[in-house]
Amino acid sequence: MHPDDAEWAAWSPADVARRLRGVDVPWRVSAGWAIDLFLGGERREHDDLEIAAPADRFDDIAAALGEVEFHVVTRGVAEPVNAARALMASVHQTWGLDRRANVWRVDVFREPFDGDRWVARRDESIRLSYDELIEHTADGIPYERPEVVLLFKAKHARAKDEADLAAVLPRLSADRRRLLAGWIEQVHPGHFWLPDLR
Repeated sequence: MHPDDAEWAAWSPADVARRLRGVDVPWRVSAGWAIDLFLGGERREHDDLEIAAPADRFDDIAAALGEVEFHVVTRGVAEPVNAARALMASVHQTWGLDRRANVWRVDVFREPFDGDRWVARRDESIRLSYDELIEHTADGIPYERPEVVLLFKAKHARAKDEADLAAVLPRLSADRRRLLAGWIEQVHPGHFWLPDLR
């Protein structure tokens, strides 16, 4: 199946939080939605919804989201997880397909970890405890702290990534800006965002 064979009709963060209530896994909303949750509400439309969890806990997430069939997505092709277990070590994205509606509902990032610490995919020296990594909305939805999201957005720095950076920077303390600047300098030396972070 090609990813374009099904459209995205993503769940909302609240939809996923409701489905994962009681699942003892340090999961969190990631990417663009995490930025919006940090800022207090939806600022822009989102085509999809990404959540992240430790790679070894993916099966727990998949079981709790049993109404979708998960696929490993690589090179423009989506392969059912059960047929593509060998690919899972090299690909971190796992899309959930609602077969009845023929739409994708959620993308689960299977993230590196070391015990009770998250490990950045692009630089394994960047690590945070899950307590440091995960923040929560007033109604309890877990999301990835914006510095982590922006570190990953810096790689491509698309227009929507630039808009996310501009929206977040006024809300970050000086310490949090320094942390983000240090990470970006480490992973993307000389990045054009750095002057705005200092």
